[in-house]
Order: sequence, then structure tokens, then C-alpha cells
Amino acid sequence: MKFKGMFSLAVLSILVFSQPVFFKDVGAQSPPPAGKPAALSIDDILKRLESRYAAPGFTARFFQTSTLKALDITETASGSMTVKRPGMMRWVYEKPDKQVIVTDGKQLWIYRPADNQVTVGSAPTFFGDGKGASFLSNIQSVRKSFHVTLEKMNASQEYVLKMVPVDKTYDLSSVLLVVSSDMFDIVEVVTYNSYDDETRIELSNIQMEQNLDDAQFKFTIPQGVEVVKMDK
Repeated sequence: MKFKGMFSLAVLSILVFSQPVFFKDVGAQSPPPAGKPAALSIDDILKRLESRYAAPGFTARFFQTSTLKALDITETASGSMTVKRPGMMRWVYEKPDKQVIVTDGKQLWIYRPADNQVTVGSAPTFFGDGKGASFLSNIQSVRKSFHVTLEKMNASQEYVLKMVPVDKTYDLSSVLLVVSSDMFDIVEVVTYNSYDDETRIELSNIQMEQNLDDAQFKFTIPQGVEVVKMDK
């Protein structure tokens, strides 16, 4: 397998497309005063995350670092992402190779222009087992799918949460979630599998959105492009 396809596989290993969830209204949350962040319980942190991500969707820039430990290989990628509840995502990779990963929560498309190829599959078939970063499109799934502990405050005074899946798989053994202490944005997601391979995604320029068009979570296959069906 060529390593250039690792970025798609890394993203596919962390994305989960969840069913609709209605968020409980926890009210507006005021940021802590300047200086050291307020001491919060894990329940308080999760409530503020749920409040922050109760918007219909969000957009962000991402920088991804993927490491295969056994091969001692690390590569990076960057681009933009758009998320809309329930379960819709669009990842646009700009570097090092252009590619687009799109799902409407049911269908999944991976388009690599350089290869003139689109890979098509069923999102629930591949992501219906609860692994990975389902919280990107459903923050409340954190409480249901993971045992969550507060690891520490890092040097940037951000909360670092350790999430261990209730049902472990080879694809996912743990997740570190880094949350800003002012706005309660998810600024970094680090996933590990049972082989200690690591996928680190840093998020920036996070914008909560109210009116994301569903059309951008559908993919129209260009004429003449090879279509490959994912194996089940």
C-alpha cells in the first residue's frame, strides 16, 4: 500500500457519522477571567463543550500529522473542513495532494483528482461501530461512547481530556481532546490505535455556522472519473 493514501485512511479511521441528537440547553457560558483558567470538573467541561457545539455546524482549518510507528514514517497534510449535524462532513485536502472527502451521513466519497478516481462507500458500514471522532458532528456522543478523564492543563492553559472508548477496537484505543479554556473550542484531536499509530489534527480559525447548505455534503462525480467501490 502506498503511503500517500495514508491521509484518507487516517481520517476514515477517526470519523464517525452519528444519528441526530438533541442538545440540552445549558445556557450561555462566560469565559473565565484573564489569567489562570477556572478549575472545572469534567462534567462542567463537557457541558460547556456541548453548549459551544450546539450550533448546526462549524468550519475550520486543519493541519494533520500522521505517524505509522512500525515504519517510523510521519507525514503532514493541511486543508479545510466543514461539519454539519447530523453526521455531515467535508474535508478538503490542499497539501501535499489535493483530495476531497465528503459524506452526507449515509454515502461516502473520496475524490483524488491526481488519480482521476472516486472511491465510494456507505458511511454507516464503515463508521457505524462508534470509533473515533464522532464528537465532531455530535459532541454528546462523548458521554455515551467514551470514558473521559481530565489529564492536565497544558502549557497553553488548555484542557487535555483523555477519552477511552467504551468498546475498544484495533482502530481506536484512545483519544486526546484538547479544549481551549476561553471559548471551549476543540483545538486538537489526537487518536491512537492498538499499534500506537498516531493521527494528530490541529484545528484553527473555528467558526460556528448556522446556515450550511446540505448540497456541499453531496458529491457529483465528474464525467470520465474512475469509480471504485469500497470493500465491506
